Amino acid sequence: MKYKKILLYIFIFFSFFICILFTFIHFFIILSPKIDLKKTNNIIMYDKNDNIFFKGNGSKEWVNLDDINKNLINATISIEDKRFYKHNGFDYIRIIKSFFNNIKEKDIVEGASTISQQYARNLYLNFDRNFERKIKEAWLALKLETTYSKDEILEGYLNTINYGNGVYGIENASHYYFNKDAKDLTLSESSILASIPANPQNYSPINNYKLSKKRQKIILKSMVKDGYISENEAKNAYKTKLTFYGKKDTLNLSTLMYYKDAAMNELNKLNIIPNDYLNSNSIKIYTNLDINAQEALENSIKNDITNNEELESSSVMIENKTGKIIALTGGRNYEKSQFNRATMSKRQVGSTMKPFLYYAALKNGFTASSLFSSEPTTFSLENNNTYSPSNYGNIYPNHDIPMILAIAYSDNIYAIKTHLFLGEDEIINVAKDAGITTNLPKNVSLPLGTTELNIIEFTSAYSTIANEGVKNDSYIIRKIKTDEGKTIYKYNNYPKQVLDSNYTYLLSNLLSNCYDNTLSDYSVPTCLNIRPKLTKTYAIKTGTTNTDSWTIGYNKDYTLSVWVGYDNNKKIRNSDSKYAKNIWADTMENYLRDKKDSWYEKPKDVVSVIVNPLNGYLATNNSSKKKIIYYLKGTEPTIFDK
Repeated sequence: MKYKKILLYIFIFFSFFICILFTFIHFFIILSPKIDLKKTNNIIMYDKNDNIFFKGNGSKEWVNLDDINKNLINATISIEDKRFYKHNGFDYIRIIKSFFNNIKEKDIVEGASTISQQYARNLYLNFDRNFERKIKEAWLALKLETTYSKDEILEGYLNTINYGNGVYGIENASHYYFNKDAKDLTLSESSILASIPANPQNYSPINNYKLSKKRQKIILKSMVKDGYISENEAKNAYKTKLTFYGKKDTLNLSTLMYYKDAAMNELNKLNIIPNDYLNSNSIKIYTNLDINAQEALENSIKNDITNNEELESSSVMIENKTGKIIALTGGRNYEKSQFNRATMSKRQVGSTMKPFLYYAALKNGFTASSLFSSEPTTFSLENNNTYSPSNYGNIYPNHDIPMILAIAYSDNIYAIKTHLFLGEDEIINVAKDAGITTNLPKNVSLPLGTTELNIIEFTSAYSTIANEGVKNDSYIIRKIKTDEGKTIYKYNNYPKQVLDSNYTYLLSNLLSNCYDNTLSDYSVPTCLNIRPKLTKTYAIKTGTTNTDSWTIGYNKDYTLSVWVGYDNNKKIRNSDSKYAKNIWADTMENYLRDKKDSWYEKPKDVVSVIVNPLNGYLATNNSSKKKIIYYLKGTEPTIFDK
């Protein structure tokens, strides 16, 4: 009996404590500043000319709940939160039910988030799933439920949620998918739109019509069960053939949202938004986006990759003098895949790794005329190991070739001999100086690009070479302002000379030979097939592995990287390698069409000499080929061609 009394007292104490706690929380919420639902987390992004290219939760038009079709409202409540008007922000019955269902299935097959919780989640920029984040969500859900009516919460939710393809808010979604106002949606259209927020990428009818219809069927059945519509209405809505508009009032570039996502990724890494972000209302993010560069990239990808739905691509363009990322694509089409390959993946880079080796070689006394024999070779390594690389197509001259040809042909034997001669640390040191932060393994195959790198990181390192050895950190966001105009972040650039400009000049000129038809001999330069497209001077390097194809190149002003491959690491065909080169050439030429040829002035310590590029000797009247090649003073060849 005494034991039961103790339990009763404990129960009364905790009940009293919880009541006091909730009363305190309730009054604290009432006294704290009220959230402005129309401004909170309103993210507006601007391009380099301060033109808006993206509005997040700040829809172009915030619509009242009365101006949203009732079918859309009912469909959303039915599938997302049946007890929305009955709970206080947390559906405890649903939480318990989903808990047992997940245990039964031994997997997370059912969620319990209410519309209020989902709305709270959307009001945060940081989508990391951690304990602190969940506490903030819970607090915000309580705050919403305490300070706003159910209709106001539902209105805010529908005006801010993600409807796929970079479209936020029901009014924008209605115009994007069906070219009509939200109040004019039909039952069929409403049930399709209500299916999207659960998984915007997969359930968008433009991205995956089959999955979208499957989800629509579930929603219509749920609406019948909840008494919103009849079975006959559900059947007719499901059978209705829909036509999708698929256009935005703003720039209709399908890759533009990859740049937006990359900007959001950078914003999260900056970690400069105040913890109590809700009090700062909306923010304006000013980026380095060059719409002309982005459009040139997208058009080149669309025009050059045809008849291959599986093949994917990513690309990055950087302004060398500043490190500004002016264009970026993380895939071929954001509507079909929101996976951003520019920010979220690493791929083997192939022979595009070689310029870092050849910079090291030039710095250590090599010249454009330095000779190594290119022939089938087995290298003896430590612990009785061997390594037998091969040239592309198993093409060998079986005699000495100069660095000029080795770079133009991307000769693997020459590269490995150079690598082993210098020591395996040299290429790593140069790559790190240039800006590669990934830990590069010390191994014999590193110059052939067996290591996986991120395209932004890799392009940034190339840009250091292109910028005459001056390193800039690459970045997307130049400044951030509050809705009131207060600047809360401004990027500061700290350029640093990390490579010798004499050697970057020599290397850049050697890389400009990769599309020179006068260098054709036992093989041909790697970019010869895009020469007809090129009207300006560029340094270019290609790289190919079993699963990846790269083209990276630059002039004095801009560096562009293009990757092509398959998400499932399927082996690429020989013909696939042409895509990266053509995308690169078309993008650069289209973007630079109205700009002058921009190349480097010859440093005072560099001299030009006419040589035979097939052997690196000084050219004579009898030489079969002649070309101007650059050398550091005192290192130019002294032997004449025979």
